Amino acid sequence: MPVITVTQVNKYIASKLKGDRLLQGIMVKGEISNFVHHYKSGHCYFSLKDKESTLKAVMFASAAARLKFEPEDGMAVVAAGSISAYERDGVYQLYVNDIIPEGVGKESVALEQLKKKLAAEGIFSQEHKRSLPVMPKKIGVVTSLSGAAVQDVINVLTRRYPLCELYAVNAIVQGESAPQSISQGILKAESAGCDVVIVGRGGGSSEDLSPFNTEAVARAVYGCKVPVISAVGHEVDFTLADLAADMRAPTPSAAAELAAPDINQLAENIDNYRRRCERAALEAVEKKISACNSLSARLVSQSPENWLKLMEEKLMNLEKRAETAALRNIERNNAALAEKAARLDSLSPLKVMARGYSLVYSGEELVRDSACISKGQTVKLRFDKGSAEAEIISTDGDNI
Repeated sequence: MPVITVTQVNKYIASKLKGDRLLQGIMVKGEISNFVHHYKSGHCYFSLKDKESTLKAVMFASAAARLKFEPEDGMAVVAAGSISAYERDGVYQLYVNDIIPEGVGKESVALEQLKKKLAAEGIFSQEHKRSLPVMPKKIGVVTSLSGAAVQDVINVLTRRYPLCELYAVNAIVQGESAPQSISQGILKAESAGCDVVIVGRGGGSSEDLSPFNTEAVARAVYGCKVPVISAVGHEVDFTLADLAADMRAPTPSAAAELAAPDINQLAENIDNYRRRCERAALEAVEKKISACNSLSARLVSQSPENWLKLMEEKLMNLEKRAETAALRNIERNNAALAEKAARLDSLSPLKVMARGYSLVYSGEELVRDSACISKGQTVKLRFDKGSAEAEIISTDGDNI
């Protein structure tokens, strides 16, 4: 029995596998595990497994570049390729040419993965959405100028808002060159000074609308410096352009209505504002007149003439009060004087004299003691009525 090398064994097995037509151009169903996309070489290494077994697989960069989605662990797929041996390691594996997600199309998987990627970057975030201008001067439209979409926009703007300028940019809206054409059209409309840009097309199949589901268009919509309205002609599904735009419209006609106000409504609004301004002006004038009247009344009330008049009235009141007080005081004094006069009268010597008594004067002095006069002295006698002079014959010092 001849002795052979390990290399010879591996080469022999590899030749056998390559020569087996049953292992060439096969479709293998399984679940992806241990997926690695080598960033330098571009090759993909993974395993396919089912409940009982595992099969190593490799997909070279040339084939991986054609994939429209990124394979992930746990994804159920059908891998197309051939079985061969890797001679260096002595292992056999599936050399994959294409991968098809099981149960869904590759386009759907790729779209969902792209949507998640862009969402993670915040391209669809509501906080980045901008408000549309109320009265745009220039409206841009990026679409095919040979289609019905641009004519729909023209018809709506002509009827609804003829005041604005329409800037139409011709773009390819389906096919492989469409994403780049749409992206360049958005940039051109932005550079032309448009206040808002409508991007879209009329209805069509999913394939026709696919350019609006590309990363290039979504990023162009998001990166536009002015608000963008996505108007792809479909009602149910949202494209990536719809999600990235500041506002979404189901049709180009609806987008034109969103972009431009109704001139009739504007006229009605202007009339309303005019009436409100008139009412506000009249109210302001009335308030000013009322304020002037109030100030005038205050000025009159605080004028020197009015002040003098008030002081005159106050002085007259004080005079009346003083006169009244003086009269009352005089009355009180008169009453008190009358009372004292009555008491004085009751104590008057004349009253005593009226009862038969008389007064003796020595000169001007009233004689109260007989010791004050002497025999032979002339005294004056005063009676209740009249007076007389008398000579003292004798005196008696004893009290009566």
